[in-house]
Amino acid sequence: MNSQVLADFLANELEAQKVNAVRERRVAAEIPVAKLTEAIEALKEKGLNKISAITGLDLGDGFEVIYHLCNDEGVLLSLKTFLPRENPSVPSVTDLFPGVFLYERELIDLLGIEVEGTPHGRRYPLPDDWPEGEYPLRKDWKGLSKE
Repeated sequence: MNSQVLADFLANELEAQKVNAVRERRVAAEIPVAKLTEAIEALKEKGLNKISAITGLDLGDGFEVIYHLCNDEGVLLSLKTFLPRENPSVPSVTDLFPGVFLYERELIDLLGIEVEGTPHGRRYPLPDDWPEGEYPLRKDWKGLSKE
């Protein structure tokens, strides 16, 4: 699947927004969080069979989560979804891509984004004794108090 075929699939079949074939083998698109799992499953069936990373960003008034999917031909898709500042949550995709567990743990530990359905496990990358409610990649994080 080349970039234009992927862009057409995203726009026409998945109803993604702001679909852009940035350059050869590079596509970006936005999808509502409610359609995220369905979209990732459909993309996997179409050949985007790897997630190379999940990036979480604090935008100040909300969060952006970007799923970086790729196929064997080197086509890379940056699939973005946006979350509110209050109670940010995304569904886990570990049932589709078991290896993303650590990326999802990073969203939980570093940004405080709930990942619904992610397997329970140790904290990552923060230590197990890290204080609850402290998310060091949030723009409003003040640091740990020295008590």
